Amino acid sequence: MVKAEKFDAIVVGAGPAGTTAAYVMAKAGLDVALLERGDYPGAKNMYGGAIYRWPIELVVPDFVEKAPVERKVTEHRLMVLSKRSGLTLSFKDLSFAQPPYNAFTTHRAKFDCWYAGLAEQAGALLATSVNVTDLIWDGKKVVGVRAGSGPENELYSDVVIAADGANSRLAVKSGLRQPLNPKEVALGIKEILELRSETIRSRFNLEKGEGVAIQVIGATHGMMGGGFIYTNRNSLSIGIVVLLEHLIRSKMKPYDILEEFKCHPLIIPLIKGGEPKEYSAHLVPEVGYYGVPKLYLDGLLLVGDAAFLTNSVYQEGVNMAIESGLYASRTVIKAKERGDYSSKTLSDYERTLRSSYLMRELYQLRDLPEIFESNPRLFSLYPEIINYVMKELLTMDGELRRTKLKKVMKTIREKVSLSNLLRDLIKARKLLP
Repeated sequence: MVKAEKFDAIVVGAGPAGTTAAYVMAKAGLDVALLERGDYPGAKNMYGGAIYRWPIELVVPDFVEKAPVERKVTEHRLMVLSKRSGLTLSFKDLSFAQPPYNAFTTHRAKFDCWYAGLAEQAGALLATSVNVTDLIWDGKKVVGVRAGSGPENELYSDVVIAADGANSRLAVKSGLRQPLNPKEVALGIKEILELRSETIRSRFNLEKGEGVAIQVIGATHGMMGGGFIYTNRNSLSIGIVVLLEHLIRSKMKPYDILEEFKCHPLIIPLIKGGEPKEYSAHLVPEVGYYGVPKLYLDGLLLVGDAAFLTNSVYQEGVNMAIESGLYASRTVIKAKERGDYSSKTLSDYERTLRSSYLMRELYQLRDLPEIFESNPRLFSLYPEIINYVMKELLTMDGELRRTKLKKVMKTIREKVSLSNLLRDLIKARKLLP
């Protein structure tokens, strides 16, 4: 008979949330197994391309000197596109290029491998190509995981941390949440375009080592979502994120939307000459604050995307994942000290999280999913109106601007009713602090 191996903790998923939890627990002396479905950490992961200094500095204080970062993000741009025009808002702060820095562009494959390597060095057992299919129960307590049939594919532990992504099989198996439905998840697709470093610097007006993060509205045919471009050292990350329900309803192929975005007349000059090197896709939870489930059971915690702890609007998925992994690990360390892995002890994780930046930020944006999902004007009509207004007011043709302004207001009233406009403005106020 095969003797079952027992760990203090099993972490399923070697993304930022799971690796953070495994690293902190291993450093504290716990016996930890970190299981990853992909061939290597980061193989199954995709994001826009930026990671912020905080909160990872709480976990790895000197990560700036060690992590495989691409560029320091010194400029953030917001582009509002219509079919043949665009308004760009830009903020650049040169202090972002100096210590302690603010944000960096990275490649997830490189970053996740490096980060998981730290967990290994701290003593965690990293096992890749392990497809965890189920939880093992002792009554109502989770006591391990199963990665296939037979006792040789069973691993036991005092606690399991589910960090297996938006489509978390373990979160559903536990009964803590339901499978995602199309209105609760967006599909993100991304391409890596190889481009010379000198070309990126001159094209985006950057100094050596500087980078830019660009968010785009008006690139998704009125569907909830947007586009993005990030500058890496020798490449660009370009992609779109679209609510899955809208994508299904439109019957459009996501790759076609990405290609159309890449062919926009204002995007072409930014990516010209870029050679496609990588293509990836990923599901992003869009449930918001009210959709966050209960995060614990006897012997089980949910972290990161598996717990719907993400903010795609401000591209904070990685940062929120790291924060949730940190609090989960601290809770398990306390549970180890007490010798108690019941809900009574593990509930400290959710209580701590409720007062954290992560949950307070999600609460601030609690109405966002409903506002975005139910209002296509935000992603089609308003970008068109904004560009129309700018074109009219900036066109010099001998017509008085007062006359132009009257014409502009008349056109706006024809495109959107005053009641809808006021309603949208009232909803937008809910997003302010």
